[in-house]
This record gives sequence, C-alpha cells and structure tokens, in this order.
Amino acid sequence: MHSSTQHVLQYFSYSHLPERLQVISMHFHELAEEVAARAGDNPETTVALRKLLEAKDAAVRAAL
Repeated sequence: MHSSTQHVLQYFSYSHLPERLQVISMHFHELAEEVAARAGDNPETTVALRKLLEAKDAAVRAAL
C-alpha cells in the first residue's frame, strides 16, 4: 500500500468520538478500508480516500 494511502487512512479512526458519532464515522472507515484494499496502488486511490474523508467530516459535523 502506498504511503500516502496509509497516511489518509489514519484519519478514518473513530474510537475517540462519542458513540453517536462513531456510528456515522464507522461506515466511512469500513468503506475507506475496502477502497484501499480493492483499488490499485495509484494516486487516484489517494484522491478517492481524501474525498471520502471530506464526506465523512461533513457527515460527522452535520450530526453535531
């Protein structure tokens, strides 16, 4: 796995969040792991994960 992909994946952790936000973030974490595992080891995988991270952040903020 490319180092930039690994770097982005760290931001999908959710254990530090309150339980009600963990439920939201957990789904993004699972999808991010699947994308990283199935997509090729290329820059587009990192772009996809960054955009997914943006969506996760927005969804968590929306639930605040």
